[in-house]
Amino acid sequence: MDNDIKTWLYDILQSINEIDSYSDVKPRTFEEYVFDIKTKRAIERDLEIIGEAVNRILRRDGNFKLDNAEKIVGTRNRIIHGYDKISDDLIWSILVNHLPKLKDEVTELLRD
Repeated sequence: MDNDIKTWLYDILQSINEIDSYSDVKPRTFEEYVFDIKTKRAIERDLEIIGEAVNRILRRDGNFKLDNAEKIVGTRNRIIHGYDKISDDLIWSILVNHLPKLKDEVTELLRD
C-alpha cells in the first residue's frame, strides 16, 4: 500500500479515536450531544478530516476499496459548504451507525 494512503488511513483512525474520546468523560446521549456546542464542533471537524483523508485516498487510487467512500466525502462537503443545513440527527446517526464500522474497516486495512 502507498505510504501516503497509509498516512491518510491513520489520520482517519486518529479522528475516529478523538471522537470516541469525547464521550470518555461521561456517557453521552443524543440530548447531551445537542446542547454541547464544543463537542459538536470538535466532532464536525474530525468528520471533515475523515472526509478529506478519504477524498485524498480516492484521488490517489480511484479503485481503493473503502465502504461508503463517496458518502464520506459527501458528508465532509456538506459540513463545510452546507454548515447551516447539518442536522444533529444526521451527525448523531453517523456517530452511532457508521463510525464503528469505518473504524473496524480502516483498522483491518492497516493490518494488511
